[in-house]
Amino acid sequence: MFKKILIANRGEIAGRVAATARRMGIQTVAVYSEADAKAKHVQACDEAVLIGGPAPKDSYLQWQRILEAARATGAQAVHPGYGFLSENEDFAQACAEAGLVFIGPPPSAIKAMGLKAESKRLMEAAGVPLVPGYHGADPDPALLTREAERIGYPVLIKASAGGGGKGMRAVFAAEEFEAALASCQREAINSFGDDAVLIERYVQRPRHIEIQVFGDRHGDCVYLFERDCSVQRRHQKVLEEAPAPGMTPERRREMGEAAVAAAKAVGYQGAGTVEFIAEQDGRFYFMEMNTRLQVEHPVTEAITGQDLVEWQLRVAAGQPLPLKQEQLRMHGHAIEARICAENPDAGFLPATGTLSVARWPAHVAFERGEVRIDSGVGEGDAISPFYDSMVAKLIVWGETREQALARLDAALRDTHIVGLQTNVAFLRRCAATASFAGADLDTALIERERAALFEQPGLALDVAAAAVVAHTLAAEAAAPRAGDPWSQRDGWRLFGAATRRFELDLVGNHHQVLLSRHHRGGMSLSVAGQVLPFAVNSHSLECHELLLGEGLAQRRVVATVYGLGEKVAVFTAQGSALVTEVDVIAHAGEGSSEAGRLTAPMPGKMVSFLAQPGDKVSKGQALAVMEAMKMEHQIHAPRDGVVAELLYAVGDQVAEGSELLKLEA
Repeated sequence: MFKKILIANRGEIAGRVAATARRMGIQTVAVYSEADAKAKHVQACDEAVLIGGPAPKDSYLQWQRILEAARATGAQAVHPGYGFLSENEDFAQACAEAGLVFIGPPPSAIKAMGLKAESKRLMEAAGVPLVPGYHGADPDPALLTREAERIGYPVLIKASAGGGGKGMRAVFAAEEFEAALASCQREAINSFGDDAVLIERYVQRPRHIEIQVFGDRHGDCVYLFERDCSVQRRHQKVLEEAPAPGMTPERRREMGEAAVAAAKAVGYQGAGTVEFIAEQDGRFYFMEMNTRLQVEHPVTEAITGQDLVEWQLRVAAGQPLPLKQEQLRMHGHAIEARICAENPDAGFLPATGTLSVARWPAHVAFERGEVRIDSGVGEGDAISPFYDSMVAKLIVWGETREQALARLDAALRDTHIVGLQTNVAFLRRCAATASFAGADLDTALIERERAALFEQPGLALDVAAAAVVAHTLAAEAAAPRAGDPWSQRDGWRLFGAATRRFELDLVGNHHQVLLSRHHRGGMSLSVAGQVLPFAVNSHSLECHELLLGEGLAQRRVVATVYGLGEKVAVFTAQGSALVTEVDVIAHAGEGSSEAGRLTAPMPGKMVSFLAQPGDKVSKGQALAVMEAMKMEHQIHAPRDGVVAELLYAVGDQVAEGSELLKLEA
């Protein structure tokens, strides 16, 4: 076994590999960019080497520097994690030439499976079912247009060298094909340096089911059952679970054997995932093979009881697979939720910022448990525009799917992140939809459940207001007491009641809330024209028991509240809210901001403008394309108007909130 390995990655996967290596008595070397100097993965390893600037192309993709770091530290092997260099055959070959073991498949297998078109031809020869489509290498747009017409719409355009949802577009009509192809190829060039694409029939109501495979150097290969990854947005996974609901033992064996055949066709070694598109009737087709460990591997670990990183290390060291196929067993059900810095209500635009608050439910990290959280960041860390938007992976296990769902809901309820937008509330709603709870799964689930996911009211105004008032009162009670009774802020009056005004902004709307303290004791809140008896029992500055109303109509709500300046984040079992407690004196004289400006919703790079000065445009029309966190995002007109001036050039870096172009009425 290795004595020391270098982990050529960052974030949670670097921490994940380091945790298993530590348990096995293997020393670890971290590499890091200037942006990651204080990152968790750097602290988790025994040694760390700076390899370049913040952008991946200046650091984590600089494999020559990574090899130099391995040699300088005496590492014997390199674990690539996922993303970055994990599926780069040139890097795998360079490791071998440098006398280092690449903890992954041989370069030939990476190359064979890295190009989707070539892998489809190999799978066809191996007898693995394929989706009808064009898998050739000719990039001529006219040819691709004809092939799309031959296959029949809808079709799916996919970057041949792609992955992670990048360089992928679904096209439903011929008139949309040309623009979708150009965008797909542009994104493919930016992400993978290769604009080759393939075209396939777009399967209606497909499920995304993948099989975990493992091969060793002795010719043995097994499958560790399946994962259902059907819940996706923008072709990227949101919720993953194992085993796949509704999977029969016969179908599981059929898909597992097909996956093993695919792996053996390329002489596969190490951890890999064979991804299939499955029809609702159970028919399945090969989609692609990811020649690395997957983000969602913890759900497989949860149901099999195996440490897949340990398997990787043992296989890379030349040992046989720890178990034979007939020895592998499944137990229970596991679900993983990807917690990302993004705004689901704005088309899942990525978000950046500092994790001012990051509080989690009771859990384990990087090991199997009923609630597991794998994260590469913590409270006080920043999510930057240089890397992907994932904050953490939340994995739950239960004896049954129903128990796992209950644990997922409770864990998401108790996940409190403040400082930037995340998808935590969206994930909770998603897991609670009738489709997901009832295992009625396909890749369009999010769109089918749009009303349940995007059109639900937020936390009730009276509850949010009561929580803010409770937090303010608790903070004042905890402050040093003034020396005279006239300076106390406890609301006491010699005669009559005392009324205090709170100015609150919630979801873009302003509300005036009145707190009244009555002469004979007790309090009430006036919210949106309604007067409610109000009482609060504060257990700390953050935890409050709220009582609203009286008699049988009284509601008891437990709220956790975090105050960050004027921003107050409220979390309850019923939902969460971010409230601004407006200081009217501090904001006196401020005017309203100019409306109707086209601004950047996130920091990123200008890819193209879809309108030029002098063009008349309509509200909602796509006017610009930006790239952020490796994905392209269209920016739409906020109102009707005429484009007067473009304020940036293609290729420019743009800060969040910057005006992109001027619109005239």
